[in-house]
This record gives sequence, structure tokens and C-alpha cells, in this order.
Amino acid sequence: MYPLLDSIDAPAQLRQLQRTDLPQLARELRDFLIASVSQTGGHLSSNLGTVELSIALHYVFNTPFDRIVWDVGHQTYAHKILTGRRQAMAGLRKKNGVSGFPRRAESEYDAFGTAHSSTSISAALGMAVAAKLAQSERKAIAVIGDGAMTAGMAFEALNNAGPMNADLLVILNDNDMSISRPVGALSNHLAKLLSGRFYTTARKAGEKVLGMVPPVLELARRAEEHVKGMVTPGTLFEEFGFNYIGPIDGHDLDVLVSTLSNIKKLAGPQFLHIVTKKGKGLPAAEADPILYHGVAPFDPAVGIIAQPGGRPSYTQVFGEWLCDMAELDSRLVGITPAMREGSGLVEFSKRFPDRYFDVGIAEQHAVTFAGGLACEGFKPVVAIYSTFLQRAYDQLIHDIALQNLPVLFAIDRGGLVGADGPTHAGSFDLSYLRCLPNMTVMTPADENECRQMLYTAFRLDAPTAVRYPRGTGPGIPISQEMAALPIGKGELRRPGREVALLAFGSMLHPCLEAAETLGASVANMRFVKPLDEALITELAGTHRLLVTVEENTLLGGAGSAVVECLARHGLSVPVLQLGLPDEFLGQGTPAELLAGCGLDKPGIIAAVTRRLAE
Repeated sequence: MYPLLDSIDAPAQLRQLQRTDLPQLARELRDFLIASVSQTGGHLSSNLGTVELSIALHYVFNTPFDRIVWDVGHQTYAHKILTGRRQAMAGLRKKNGVSGFPRRAESEYDAFGTAHSSTSISAALGMAVAAKLAQSERKAIAVIGDGAMTAGMAFEALNNAGPMNADLLVILNDNDMSISRPVGALSNHLAKLLSGRFYTTARKAGEKVLGMVPPVLELARRAEEHVKGMVTPGTLFEEFGFNYIGPIDGHDLDVLVSTLSNIKKLAGPQFLHIVTKKGKGLPAAEADPILYHGVAPFDPAVGIIAQPGGRPSYTQVFGEWLCDMAELDSRLVGITPAMREGSGLVEFSKRFPDRYFDVGIAEQHAVTFAGGLACEGFKPVVAIYSTFLQRAYDQLIHDIALQNLPVLFAIDRGGLVGADGPTHAGSFDLSYLRCLPNMTVMTPADENECRQMLYTAFRLDAPTAVRYPRGTGPGIPISQEMAALPIGKGELRRPGREVALLAFGSMLHPCLEAAETLGASVANMRFVKPLDEALITELAGTHRLLVTVEENTLLGGAGSAVVECLARHGLSVPVLQLGLPDEFLGQGTPAELLAGCGLDKPGIIAAVTRRLAE
């Protein structure tokens, strides 16, 4: 079916092809991607945009000896297919299957594990410096998107790379036309010229001659900058010490291969700017790359069909509450670090554009920006995934908690997230939040409680976090009334005997199901901080065993908070802590992962039964 693609199980075989064969390979690879991802689901638009780049990189560079670091990594499917994982793509993002991101343990061609944005230049620079220290000819390449370039870490690495003068190539994959206008024949030709040895040699010779007369050398440099600046946007990157080349058409294999071949011969930091199109080759994805960014299985001939509405997701509950609250309070502002769709802010951004701020992939800035707004009397709501809030932990401590500023963190994807795997799991937030002074931490057990907790948090004049899971809740009807909950108070949801299950957030309903078999009491704890110590001590006095259940790491989590509470009160009742183990859990469906951790009904029953039998 794919005459060329089927013959390639490693880049060494790719490098045996004639350059004239590469366009056919690109067509086959793109067709394979569409067929494969339509069956498994996954990231599609971004991967369709990097087909030619993946081919060109492995064709020109001697991988895996040469290192390629892909930023974020969700655009590496073509790379995976070309590096021996074509057949394994049927298990993409499934339990024990191919990861949706680069993973060092998966392949020697995955030079660096990525899934969070803007890390590639730092990692590749480390590899380039390592090669320099080892006097190796190894090349290091970082591939970074224009969105990822909004993060401070990328610019920190650029700033550090120039003076080191290591052989580092940074490829900016500009797929949103956010930096450059569409490129044409002139810029493609210019890129070939500027990456060639003749230009580089002439430039160095000129520097040597003119270096004897510094004012003339400076004049020549300024003239060169102005000439290049008329046709390229690279002055910024030149100031960092990079030789800027581009922009070029990232779908033109002849231009890509020629330019990369020239750059490979150059020493020092190089910066190649390519322009690609998300969704390239699938008209529906080209027309709506956001819709086709992350897809469930679909029919390529028909496209994605909107499914009839079912139970609302927690993200939708948050988005609706945010709009309702903004109508009631003009002080509310919504902030997201480049996750408008994922965090449920689309409707808010349309209805309240003056109070909506997408700060780009810049989590640290998002948090401190919110702090500045709070200082001036506004009520910021930062909508952020649990795994991404980790990136702004210092700002959370120093700029918000320490100053006791009223910022509400709406933390999505708390707990396990399924197919995206450990890089995106919100496994640690209860632990890293509850240790912060001034912070209030809430864990809703259902959709209605999520809405009420958001309102409760918004009314507090202090830092607060409402942490909710990915996906839908148990289907509890949602009251549109804004009703505040009493701070630090849980509720006894089921009276029982001997065993009391203390459930935090999403674990309430598995606990209620298990309690029917165990005859146990069930408490919906609601707050991780402050804890309902009165409820805990009451249950400790009337039950043989307390069982804490949370979708968070056991180390320092909600269960640890309960044990600390009992110690403060001098109570020695046995406690069984159930939660996420001290390891990075793999990918799989949420049900598979929860069952593997013993956080479903059978797992809770089995764990309690074993403890009672000891």
C-alpha cells in the first residue's frame, strides 16, 4: 500500500533514497498518518504539518548519533513512524503502547523526553556543549514551535546559547504565521544563499579584514543587519548570537534538504525559520486545525462529527460558572496560559473580551500577572491544568501565597488523565498546594459541588484552589444558584460501622459504591486545606479503621494531612491510605489506570478487606 514507506524501518534506510523520491514518501507518510490517527485518536493537525521536516531531518542528519529534540513533542508521529515504530502506531496512546510524546525509554531516536513546552533549546544546548567537551562531531537540533517561543525558558536558552558558540541548530516551526508573512521563492532562495559556505566564508573573511578598523566593522555589521532585515525577521535572533536563516517553506523538501545540508557544515549556533501549515494534506484539518488538534477516532472521509450533548464535563461547568460570575462581578478577570479551548474559556473570551487574557505559554507570567491584578482590586481567575501549574510553583509561593493575594486557581486535569500519560497527569497538586500558608484547597466530588466551590473560592479574600478532574462527573444535577459552602467543612454521606472511608474529590463515588459491600461510613471531605478536623476526630472515635482515598500521590497528599491531624489530637486509630503510588504511571484509559491503582470499587473493597484481615 505504501511502497516507499513500507521499506523504511530506520532512518538509515531513508537515507538510501534518492532526493527525487522524498516527495512520494511524504505523500505516503501523510496518508498513513491520517489513516492511523483516525483509528487511534491523538494529535493530528500538528503532525500533518511536520511530515516534510521529519523526513528532511532524518535524511540529512545521522540519527540517532545526531540528536533531535522535539519541543512539546506532540508533533513527532512522523518521526516515530520513520524510526521503526510504524507497526506499533496501532497502539498509540494506549496502555503499554507507543507514547504520544518522545520518550527516551521507548527509542534511541527519542533523544529527550518532552511533553511540556519550551524545553527543547535548553536540552539541545546541553547536548551541543557535551559534544563540544567530548570533541565529538555530533550535531544537536532543537525543533520548537512559534507558540512555544512565547515562554521565557526558550529565550533564557537562546540568551545562554550564543556566547557558548556550540554547534546548535534551532529550528523554529512557525505554523501559525504569527511571526512571518507567507514565504515565497525569494526567501527560499535567500535562505539557501545565507546557509551556504560561500556567504559564511565571505562574512568571516570580511570580519577579519574589517576587524583591524573597528568603526568600519561595526558599520558593515549594521549594513548587513539592515539588508537581511528587509527580507527576513531575524534581527532578534541575530542579537542572541545566532546566524538566522529563513523563513523557508517547510513543505518544500528540496529547499529543506538543501538548507539543512548547508547548515550541517556550519559551526556555531544556527537558527532556521520554517513556515508550515497545521493540518497539511487533510482539507478539514487545514480549515479548522484547532478542531483537529487532538482527535478521537473518526472517519477521514466524513470528518469529525459533533456528538449529541451528554453530561457536561468539569471543564464546561467551570466555563459556564465563569461567565455567570463575570455577569455578577465586574472585578472578575480570566487568565489562561495558551489553553483557551482546553480550559473552557472560549465563551468567556467572546462575551468578556476586555477581561480575558491569554498570556501565551508562560505559566510563570500568568501567575504573577494575576497577582498584580489582585493588588489593584481585581479578582483574577487563573484557569490552568494541574501539570502546568507545576511550572509556576515559585510564583505561586512568592508572588501569591506569601502576599496572601486573592487569586483563584481553577485547576483542571487533577489526577490521572488517560492517554496523555505521566507528563500530563495532575498527580501532585494536593501535595504541593496544601503545604503553602494562606492557601485554601477544595476538591469537588461532582459537577454541582464544583460550581459551588468555585463560587465559594471566589468570595474568599485569599489564595484559593479548586481542583477538579478531566472529563465528566457522575451526573449530579447542577444548581444555577450561587451558594457558598462553609469553609473547611465536610459531610457524612453514608453512616456505617467499623470502617470510615474519607473521600477526597473524585473518589467519593467509588467509595460510596464500595461502602455498600463493606458496610462502611463515607465522608465527603471536600476540603484538603483546611481539613474538617472535627469530622475526622469524630469518625476516629467511632470506627476501627479510617481509610483515606484520593486521586493524588500518597506522599504528602490528603491522606498525609489526615494522619497529621490525628497525631495533633493524640489519636492512634489505624489509617489506610489509598491513592497514587510513588511512581510515574503510564498511559491508558482512566478506568484502566484507576483500577491499576486500586482506586475503583473492587480495588477499595480488596484493600480494606486485606487490612481488616491483618
